[in-house]
Amino acid sequence: MKVARFHAPGDIRVEDAPEPVAGPGELLIRVRNCSTCGTDAKILKFGHHHIRPPRVMGHEIAGEVVTGTGAFEPGDRVQVIAAIPCGECGECKRGRMTVCPNQESMGYHYDGGFAEYMVVPAKVLAVDGVNRIPAGVGFAEASVAEPLACVLNGQELARVGPGDDVVVIGSGPIGCLHVRLARARGARRVILADLNPDRLEMAAVLVNPDAALHGDDVTEAVLKLTEGRGADVVITAAASGVAQEQALGMVARQGRISFFGGLPKDNPIIRLDSNLVHYRELTIVGANGSSPAHNKQALELIASGAVPVADLITHRLPLTDVLEGIDIVMRGEAIKVTVEP
Repeated sequence: MKVARFHAPGDIRVEDAPEPVAGPGELLIRVRNCSTCGTDAKILKFGHHHIRPPRVMGHEIAGEVVTGTGAFEPGDRVQVIAAIPCGECGECKRGRMTVCPNQESMGYHYDGGFAEYMVVPAKVLAVDGVNRIPAGVGFAEASVAEPLACVLNGQELARVGPGDDVVVIGSGPIGCLHVRLARARGARRVILADLNPDRLEMAAVLVNPDAALHGDDVTEAVLKLTEGRGADVVITAAASGVAQEQALGMVARQGRISFFGGLPKDNPIIRLDSNLVHYRELTIVGANGSSPAHNKQALELIASGAVPVADLITHRLPLTDVLEGIDIVMRGEAIKVTVEP
């Protein structure tokens, strides 16, 4: 079979590999779609400390069971979680699986979905991390359940709810999902902002925010649109410390800020006016991945039509073109790129 393996920064190869065999308690699936994301681009450029090469990449996975186990039979259509909590530690037992200190990941610790076939480890099944794809949901849409699950976790932590004015900074696939989920959760107005005018325009046509703001500082525009009070929630869906700093200037009193996008490891420190947080009673939350339960909920949101994702998939490429797909992501020329092995 064909796989896309990471060997070193700048070195991802599409190459031949033997078809894997599922062991006890594992599933063998035929991968039908594995979508790409900004993390894949970072791995290509810098590698990752959890990846010991050579490693088959890809973590937004949907496919068809070939060799079943337990409740799964050949032919079942399934979506697979990316982040694998241990299920046994103190955080997991408290229901905080997104911050499991023993977390492993598909495409990092285990071979991922940029392959024609892949094994789903027993650890994934042990935490209920394989989900049947609902009727009417295609494999490509199901692969987007993983990033949507991360967005769902972020909005739960930021308490996005009915009547909120929400600002989303970053109009990539995550930003688009944030816009749609905020609407599904009852937000009054959703404002989308980005530095890249072309990507902002492409995203705005698809997700139709109440306002689309282009510029390196949209604080004044947000305050004007919200009658001077600021947004109830600001989500920084971009790896930008500047955006995180600016969020404090555009959030309402008792507002919530989600630092959704992580910063580069070599520049993670920002300047933050603590008095603004103190006197305005602001809440700042992080967001780190998703739990198996979030993946299930994400599939339900897609299946019900509450969060449509099919139109966000702007590029479909064969496995042999996976490097082109990652390059498209890096250039900001797509919303969502999916690979079809």
